[in-house]
Amino acid sequence: MSYQTILFSNEGGIARITLNRPERLNAFSEQMHEDLRDAIGRVRADAPAAKTADFVPAAKTADFVPAAKTADFVPARVLVLSGAGRGFCAGQDLSERKPVVNGEPRDLSTTLERNYKPLILSLRTLDLPVIGVVNGVAAGAGVSLALACDIVIAAKSASFILAFAKLGLVPDAGLTYFLPRLIGPGRARAVSMLGERIGAEQAAQWGMIWRCVEDGDLSAEADKLAQHFAQAPTRGVALTKQVIDASFDNGLGAQISLEAKLQAELGRTNDYKEGVAAFLEKRMAKFTGS
Repeated sequence: MSYQTILFSNEGGIARITLNRPERLNAFSEQMHEDLRDAIGRVRADAPAAKTADFVPAAKTADFVPAAKTADFVPARVLVLSGAGRGFCAGQDLSERKPVVNGEPRDLSTTLERNYKPLILSLRTLDLPVIGVVNGVAAGAGVSLALACDIVIAAKSASFILAFAKLGLVPDAGLTYFLPRLIGPGRARAVSMLGERIGAEQAAQWGMIWRCVEDGDLSAEADKLAQHFAQAPTRGVALTKQVIDASFDNGLGAQISLEAKLQAELGRTNDYKEGVAAFLEKRMAKFTGS
């Protein structure tokens, strides 16, 4: 299936979504949100990791409805999210978000509730690892999109720009959730209130992203990570991301109980059996994601 604003592929257990509005630095449009909903829904619908019977992650997704399965869909074990051209994502396309509509102030909450909230939640609760590959500028909601990924790598020339303060707005699309947890409330307040640009090297030093690499190495590093997760024990990886997210709402005792509960489930998987067998036989494990 082809899309108007993104590129989508799924080969060898690796799903790839590339934002594809390079002439607008991949800024979000209504059509892009529709395309992303469908593509992520396709990945979610047949993910090899089965749903946990009674575990509800910290971020609930009751308002996200995945797309129906398609005949040509191939299950993926990792999702790679990137941007075409010289930018990752410039945030909201402001040509679609003018302040006044039919003589009345625009209600900016509408697109956040309808588009950004389900998008960010769908990535955070996807039963697969999500790799964000930031090749250039990420601004506004584009920063949120990157930080919603599980592992983020960025080119040394890339940057993260929080321009909300310069528009008289607050950071949105989950940024006020992600930033304090990643870089601390003091830094989060400063960069948000000043509308600061954060270079990729600084972002890596602060723990905002996983790694900053040379521009020429970005694609190879992304492929290396994707290949790793395409052969990893998918269910264990999926529950790892969920249990870490849940830790922000749990006390220590509740968190240990949740860990025990999920270990009980994972102990019944084929991947656990294979992992133990491979360890005892001193060989590489061959995980199937089941």
